[in-house]
Amino acid sequence: MTRAAASLVLVLVALSSTFAKYVPKSGQRIPQSLSRGWGDQMNWAQTYEEALFLSRSRNKPLMVLFLLEDCPRSQAFKQAFNENDKIQRILDEDFVNPVLETLRHLLLHCYIIYYVHFPTDPSMTVRDDITGRYSNRLYGYEVEDMKLLLDNMKKAKKVLKFSPLSHRTTPTSTHSLPESTAAEV
Repeated sequence: MTRAAASLVLVLVALSSTFAKYVPKSGQRIPQSLSRGWGDQMNWAQTYEEALFLSRSRNKPLMVLFLLEDCPRSQAFKQAFNENDKIQRILDEDFVNPVLETLRHLLLHCYIIYYVHFPTDPSMTVRDDITGRYSNRLYGYEVEDMKLLLDNMKKAKKVLKFSPLSHRTTPTSTHSLPESTAAEV
């Protein structure tokens, strides 16, 4: 009888603590998006390694955006990026997308901080034939370059022809070794 009473008390305590959970007046809070304002409705990879894995497993090209949150030019680029529905649609449907915040001292060009890389061939190396219009920073894009960025996204889609069986990788793989080399290591 005492065991049954103790069990009943334990169940009541557990239930009461569950109902006492704090919920803000505005309702359940939505977790912060990984997009950081870059197309909140799209799916974003959390890390570069995750994006590499998803790119290979889903047979989609990877488009990497590098940015600094506190740079006004980056904010202008983000606004132009978000206003272009074609870029948003293609990026969401046909690419794997990580947005990587970087530190100013790690960038070669401290004032132009938005770079877009298309590592789209099976070895996951950055394509040197899909570049922006600037010779001093091949992968940099300005606010005025949205049409060129869209054209380069379409070009990256056409160039990439993944074969699902020949380009597999493991979830722990974070480098760009070919499979034959990786198997030997």
